[in-house]
Amino acid sequence: MKTEARYYYRFLCSIVLTALATAMFFFVWVRFVRVNNQTNALMGYGNLGMAFGIYLLLYVFIGYKLKAFKIGVERKTRSIASQALTLLIVDASEILVSMAITGQFRFFGAFLWRYAVLCLAQVLLIGLITILMIDLYRKIFPPLKVIEVYGDHDNDVGEKLNSIHYKYQIVERAYFKTEHLKDMICPYDAVLFNNLPIVERDALLSYCFDKNKRVYFVPTIEDIIVKSSDELNILDTPLYLCRNAGMTKSEAFIKRMSDIILSSFALIVLSPVFLITAIAIKLDDGGPVFFRQERCTINNRKFMILKFRSMIVDSEKDGKSHPAGKDDERITKVGRIIRRTRIDELPQLLNIIKGDMSIVGPRPERVEHVLKYTSDIPEFSFRSKVKGGLTGYAQVYGKYNTSAIDKLKLDLAYILNYSLLLDIQIMIETLKILFQKESTEGFTEEQANEIHDAGIESSCAEKKYN
Repeated sequence: MKTEARYYYRFLCSIVLTALATAMFFFVWVRFVRVNNQTNALMGYGNLGMAFGIYLLLYVFIGYKLKAFKIGVERKTRSIASQALTLLIVDASEILVSMAITGQFRFFGAFLWRYAVLCLAQVLLIGLITILMIDLYRKIFPPLKVIEVYGDHDNDVGEKLNSIHYKYQIVERAYFKTEHLKDMICPYDAVLFNNLPIVERDALLSYCFDKNKRVYFVPTIEDIIVKSSDELNILDTPLYLCRNAGMTKSEAFIKRMSDIILSSFALIVLSPVFLITAIAIKLDDGGPVFFRQERCTINNRKFMILKFRSMIVDSEKDGKSHPAGKDDERITKVGRIIRRTRIDELPQLLNIIKGDMSIVGPRPERVEHVLKYTSDIPEFSFRSKVKGGLTGYAQVYGKYNTSAIDKLKLDLAYILNYSLLLDIQIMIETLKILFQKESTEGFTEEQANEIHDAGIESSCAEKKYN
């Protein structure tokens, strides 16, 4: 019952937000028509109703896709960013729709500035209301009481889930071989399966399904592959097909054309940012503007990635990997700004035009990291089925210091479910993560030392191999 109440609350909030956004648009539309006295051309009831309906449908559809109505589920910053992007896209689309409906393209300038003001007002008002809705949600609905059932190889998944304190509270932990485990599960709202053997996990999953208990678990690589399968209805029994083939030639062609067009457009639009950043880096310490580093892309082909330099010159004198840690002293003043805003990644638009990278794809890893990770996790090589990307599934939903196995799972989810719409979604989601400090969170000293040591071992292995 508590779960249903949460859904009802979110549904009510979505109605309020939709009504408010649409009403603000309606107000601006009517005032514009009256000021311009174009009753016949613009104000016909058919035109008015069509524009109103299209706006409402666009807001609901795009808002749903961008998770703008996930009140209480997403963090506040992500929810506000989702609303802002939804409103920006819908308002921009409505400019074109409004002109198309009326045929009055001469009003483009007047439409444009009015919709800009409308969008700003909507973002401020709806953003504030979204925050109030989230605060009220957290007061009404306490965090779910969770029991963590763990296996032989413990990890920090439970701690990560417990850190989202307003949603989850792990009250008890139990080993999967504990006696009367099913009785222990009964009092709780949900169960976290943490690295359980497949047979035991499936047995407990069936029990939880029977008892209507929600279950959280980290998927295996095989789970992700199976999830991407197609259902075939050619027999009198369920049959799944895992294609395991990556992108088709037509998909690869469309993706390449999109990369060239969008990257060229972005280079032109962002040229002032390039110029300002280059001057700032040069004035900061007089060193080179760009930083080049060898990375791996499709089929593990090596290439030199291009970035704005954010660290001191010769930050890796020994040629080995020294990942940026928290409060890393090697990061320059300008570097902290451009890393936080992701401006340091923009020169990779040139890598994309050259063909070494795509706009969306798994993040290109350093050569020694690929050797090390593939040695530890043979499936890590699956990431090389597509080109490396400027942004990607793991960049949007992970962090800078997300573990190799988790990055692999996120990237596989993208590779196995690729579509042009997914690329568009990830590009939009990328704008949202600029509001998240944790997305650029550096490695701890311990993590950085582990990767550094791994880089030394892998470098030796590569020389031996060659």
